[in-house]
Amino acid sequence: MSHVFGSFGRVALIHYWLVSMRGGERVLERLLDLFPHADIFTHVYAPDRVSQKIRAANVRQTFIGALPGARRHYQKYLPFMPMALEELDLRGYDLVISSESGPAKGVITSPDALHLCYCHSPMRYLWDHYHDYKSSANILNRAIMPSAFHRLRQWDVSSANRVDGIVANSSFVARRIRKAWGRTATVVHPPVAIDAFQQASDVTDRYLWISQMTPYKRADIALEAFNRLGVPALMVGDGEMFKTIAARAGPNVEVRKHLSFEELKRAYATAKALVFTPEEDFGIVPVEANASGRPVIAFGRGGVTDSIVDGETGLFFREQTVDSLCDAILRLEAWLPSFKPQVAMENARRFAPEVFDRGILAALEALRPSLAHGARIAPTLLQES
Repeated sequence: MSHVFGSFGRVALIHYWLVSMRGGERVLERLLDLFPHADIFTHVYAPDRVSQKIRAANVRQTFIGALPGARRHYQKYLPFMPMALEELDLRGYDLVISSESGPAKGVITSPDALHLCYCHSPMRYLWDHYHDYKSSANILNRAIMPSAFHRLRQWDVSSANRVDGIVANSSFVARRIRKAWGRTATVVHPPVAIDAFQQASDVTDRYLWISQMTPYKRADIALEAFNRLGVPALMVGDGEMFKTIAARAGPNVEVRKHLSFEELKRAYATAKALVFTPEEDFGIVPVEANASGRPVIAFGRGGVTDSIVDGETGLFFREQTVDSLCDAILRLEAWLPSFKPQVAMENARRFAPEVFDRGILAALEALRPSLAHGARIAPTLLQES
């Protein structure tokens, strides 16, 4: 795809931090496929924790990366990240794509450069999750947060107005962008490697739950539902709740920290259904389950409302409670004979990497004519080609 790179000149990719491989980093990898000679700028870079594809790129850190303990405690330097972004010298770059979840979009670009922001989420700790983070902070941080985060919100909104166009990873995130930044966003779903997954003939009676075992992922309600109903289940994930979940698991529930990729594919393909309990910005796991020909029981809010078709490729439960989830599991038992694996697999194809490519390129092409004429970019909703 080098012709894509050439048609946009020199390209800079701005990513909040590179300390693990999660959904945002998979998007960055796909952007590197589109723009293989792009330079990457990030606040903190841990080469040993990212993929070979990212390590092969030219990656540069902001000054945050040189601060004491930054690789481990980078989020403590959040108040300094706006300044760090604005100190980046991006003269000479024709295209800038910022990958925003932590601070990334606030760079200063040349007047003739095109800046597209791919937003995984406006910073939740500044906006809709602010009071959750504040209530769980220590006494010192609780005292500092109101003033510091007020200034960060002002910068966050101001920097959103520097961007020529914004792409959201889901309709849910697009609504949050409108609420927080007052901007309209095109929706381009993140790429999912759906061809890596396949259907199995030996489906079991075991339910599957996969995520980080952190409080907002709600592993607790999944475990309590499995225990109450006595259904066989596999729960996979690491995090601060792992020991508690493992200790409370009944004999019907197996709890694992990690699976190899081959084990993961097998777990998806043979599960009776995936149970998905968090409210996520998008959520790749449900798409991977559908790509494996299996249905999803999901909390019916957030990005999953874009990816799962209620009553066709899965079922939604409406309250994030044990009772509501138990009801959904019982409904699935009755509904399952009408479930068609091929429909789920076809649904997953909407999130194939090539669909992401077309969406990003369409967003760029829609913005470029307005930029060439010196007009202020007015983001519009684009239909996927």
